Amino acid sequence: MAEQMRKPEQDLGEQTRIRREKLAELQAAGEDPFQLTRFDWDATSRQIKENFDAMEGKPVKIAGRLMSKRGMGKVSFCDLQDKEGRIQLYARQDEMDEAVYKKFKKFDIGDIVGVDGEVFRTQRGEMSVRAKNIILLSKSLLPLPEKFHGLQDKELRYRQRYVDLMVNPDVKNNFFIRSKFIQFVRRYLDGRGYIEVETPVLNTLAGGAAARPFVTHHNTLDIDMYMRIATELPLKRLIVGGMDRVYEIGRIFRNEGMDPKHNPEFTTVELYEAYTDFHGMMDIAEGIISGAAKEILGSYQVEWLGRQIDLTPGWRRLTMVDAVKEYAGVDFASISGDGEAVAAAKAIGVELAETADKTWGNALYACFDQRVEEKLIQPTFITMYPVEVSPLTKRSPADPRLTERFELFVCRSELANAYSELNDPIDQRRRFEKQVELRDRGDDETEMLDEDFLTALEYGMPPTGGMGMGIDRCVMLLTGADTVRDVILFPTMKPLD
Repeated sequence: MAEQMRKPEQDLGEQTRIRREKLAELQAAGEDPFQLTRFDWDATSRQIKENFDAMEGKPVKIAGRLMSKRGMGKVSFCDLQDKEGRIQLYARQDEMDEAVYKKFKKFDIGDIVGVDGEVFRTQRGEMSVRAKNIILLSKSLLPLPEKFHGLQDKELRYRQRYVDLMVNPDVKNNFFIRSKFIQFVRRYLDGRGYIEVETPVLNTLAGGAAARPFVTHHNTLDIDMYMRIATELPLKRLIVGGMDRVYEIGRIFRNEGMDPKHNPEFTTVELYEAYTDFHGMMDIAEGIISGAAKEILGSYQVEWLGRQIDLTPGWRRLTMVDAVKEYAGVDFASISGDGEAVAAAKAIGVELAETADKTWGNALYACFDQRVEEKLIQPTFITMYPVEVSPLTKRSPADPRLTERFELFVCRSELANAYSELNDPIDQRRRFEKQVELRDRGDDETEMLDEDFLTALEYGMPPTGGMGMGIDRCVMLLTGADTVRDVILFPTMKPLD
């Protein structure tokens, strides 16, 4: 891999040497393409194809990268690729300045050109641009790979995303879908009266989630700071301040493992709405994902991770107790004692984490985590989580062992997490203190005690519903990607030796 990535001067290869010689000739003749600063194009490949009848015979200016060349002496055909696709160029010597045509014949695949021409259809019926003038705008000094796809090239594709985007149209389409999804999220929330805000990426405490933070150092203040692991606590401070509906789309950083569903930096949308609860958040989660699928893909039916997924609104809502009973065969509703619950979990082969207290709630969650989650294929809201694993969530009035929380699962993957937010500062302090105790016992993925956030709660926070949704995983769903690296332009990669 390292040898593929590096191309030292003494090992450029024959094609690269020839390309550099061509550039030197151009520069010696006063025609250095790198001195050109702009090209005023007025059409794209897609515009021409979608409006061909109206544009046929009309002059156009189009710019892009040459992706292929084939010629028969005085006639040449090329595929030009721009941001929206490809279109054929037709160049004929007797229809162009002879000197321009001769220069064009020396252009290489990968070169970036500007074309003056007119829209027409070839004898074979292909929509094309008949070139009148072709200008070299940038010289490609490295040849494009002939085959840049396949499992053996996955790592190279991620490291050289710029080449991946050039030669694999489906890759570029994934990121267009990503952009459209984020636009949809903003439009959906803005339409419901939400305000988009920005909160700090660097914090003196890492809070709002159970995760390991990245630590950096602020030289002027001479203090360590944490890159945010969530935006939750700053956003809830804004709810306290009277901004009743807020959201933030932004990068989150967690110093954890990498696998097909995880990258150390990822994008979420977190939103908080005063005077609603987690049921209101369920409606929003369903509305965003199903609405985006219908608008962007034109259908509620998608294929993801080898399964057909139906995103038609009306998703299943299931309590964790009922889910464990249905999928794991353990009825926690009939179990009251901690010891009995732990024994019931052990009876189906479920062991609690060493740092976890041996309680009813932890036993319930362990059974769900190890026996149920992998069976959730169609969109399902799992609700009513144990208080032990939900330190920022309001307890259920019906059962104080549980909280008003849900996670949304699609094809075994968590896409969203939401709460009826805890607004009792006394209860919140007790839960923070419990998290600190767990941290002292070796669990470094627990909450830190945030005194300023407790102060904010003591001023009074209204009943509030809040949710975090993973943008990357939602885009995986919409694009059918099987790894998060396929929907992040520049995923984290191990440095080359």
